[in-house]
Amino acid sequence: MNGEIAIFGVYMPTILLIAVAASALTLALMRVADFVGFYRIVGYRALVDLCLYVMVFGLLSFLAIHSGFHP
Repeated sequence: MNGEIAIFGVYMPTILLIAVAASALTLALMRVADFVGFYRIVGYRALVDLCLYVMVFGLLSFLAIHSGFHP
């Protein structure tokens, strides 16, 4: 693979697509965490959200490498 995916003839970097998917999943997980009251026990919500994004991004990157969507 060359690290790009063609969407309707437009080549998009794989890392950009992973970042967009990670953002969407992180937003969904943040809503769930807020609904169950998880943020009441943490000191810095923004830091927890950043760490959550990094973990989701890393997981999606790991899955993309092992599924063949990444060079």
